[in-house]
Amino acid sequence: MPDQRLPRTALAAWSTEVAPALLGARLVSSVGGALVAVRLTEVEAYMGELDPGSHAFRGRTPRTTVMFGPAGHLYVYFTYGMHWCANVVCGPEGAASAVLVRAGEVVQGLDAARARRPAARRDADLARGPARLASALGIDGAVDGADLCAASSAIWLEAPQARAVAVRAGPRVGVSGAGGSGETFPWRFWLEGDPTVSAYRPGQPRRRRTVRTTSVPGEPAEEREGAP
Repeated sequence: MPDQRLPRTALAAWSTEVAPALLGARLVSSVGGALVAVRLTEVEAYMGELDPGSHAFRGRTPRTTVMFGPAGHLYVYFTYGMHWCANVVCGPEGAASAVLVRAGEVVQGLDAARARRPAARRDADLARGPARLASALGIDGAVDGADLCAASSAIWLEAPQARAVAVRAGPRVGVSGAGGSGETFPWRFWLEGDPTVSAYRPGQPRRRRTVRTTSVPGEPAEEREGAP
């Protein structure tokens, strides 16, 4: 059977172009020994230092180094002190362009996904939201930087099939401040009418805390639900 993994060239464009093209693609993981595949139904584009909603808006830091590397790698980050979220690095090296994988349908490995997400009431909820999607696939900080295009990688992307539904675009979820503007940054893309697409909610400014155990100097990452 020919290798179905997306080549790096398919991820070499800017995130605003790659993001809608990834709808319908399969994100596949064999992490932990169980093969689970999610058909992507919702994604968000982030544009690095050009984007106030991005973790990389203020430049390179130890945590965002993966985003500044070559396309085709996985940028994984921890948010709210409890959740992992996954992003596909794209664009030219040094640009920190990335696509947050927000939601999808588990199309392979349902039993493994259910075991990882026992609180999900419906199969449609197994990967409905970025933290749930990462959990269903077994993604955590241990796979940060994984090369999605390498033949030996335990996580990879497979090309989307022909789509019969419309692609919609709008403001990103949970992003506050300038980056949350739907007019300036309509960079959330989803498959219209798909039950696995997460509910939209605008970003809300969070109160400053005296102690932030997961913070990195110069990064506002924990202030938002899922902005890479």
